Amino acid sequence: MSLAPRAVLVHRITEYEELVAHHGTHGQAAFFLASRGRDIGEVAERHERTRRALAEVTSAIPLTWRQARLERADLDRFLFAPEDVVIVVGQDGLVANAAKYLSGQPVLGIDTEPGRNPGVLVRHRPRDTAELLAVAGASVDELTMVEAVADDTQRLVALNEIYLGAAGHQTARYRLGLEGDGGVVEAQASSGVLVGTGTGATGWLRSVWQERGGALRLPAPTENRLLWFVREAWPSPATGTSLTAGELPAPARLRLTVESERLIAFGDGMESDAVELTWGQTVEVGVCRERLRLVG
Repeated sequence: MSLAPRAVLVHRITEYEELVAHHGTHGQAAFFLASRGRDIGEVAERHERTRRALAEVTSAIPLTWRQARLERADLDRFLFAPEDVVIVVGQDGLVANAAKYLSGQPVLGIDTEPGRNPGVLVRHRPRDTAELLAVAGASVDELTMVEAVADDTQRLVALNEIYLGAAGHQTARYRLGLEGDGGVVEAQASSGVLVGTGTGATGWLRSVWQERGGALRLPAPTENRLLWFVREAWPSPATGTSLTAGELPAPARLRLTVESERLIAFGDGMESDAVELTWGQTVEVGVCRERLRLVG
């Protein structure tokens, strides 16, 4: 007997909840903000909008479905099941945070603050939830993701981009090369390497792309093609700057061999869930075989 679908609501604590948790009470949080020329009313109102959206989405879930509610900080400890329908209630970035932990489950993005969020990934309003759940999985956009695989089998997946570099502001040292590029490898010292998707082209990747003059064509979200950029490569007698940007169509891979004591790779801004790399290790980055199935 097949299980009923399970609706998994993904959200994050609001700024108001963070303030009250830090200061103890609403009054103390209000005093803290007032001492800095801010009014807690705006933060509290945004909190209430989020709570109302969560309540409206929850009430739209069919009674025959199972339910689970998940805060962003618990994503890496939650076991998603094949029959899940993931409902992300919040910002665009929250969809990206959840994407790396999924394996084909349809994702419905609900925007709690239209006009404040770009709405690239949270495309719908709370009032549309019931109608969308009725057809979830039937009409989805399959968005390209990026993966990094280390030679010790560590693997990292991201929806927007993967960053490889030093954990702090130190210089990252490594050797960089492309598969099938005649064995050309360059020793580099830089602020790190960024590899992004078409979805990521609406965020960090786009800012780097603009700084470089926009010579490369940005990929579409569903296109099996990535862009990569080396950030602030430093020329020296031992390091070069000839390999600093390019396209990475599937199934090509960008290969990086670590020449620092410690480098990390993390995706979509979640540095707390990073892959650690040490001297001599190799990591390859390219188009991921999995896709994020986003309800259109």
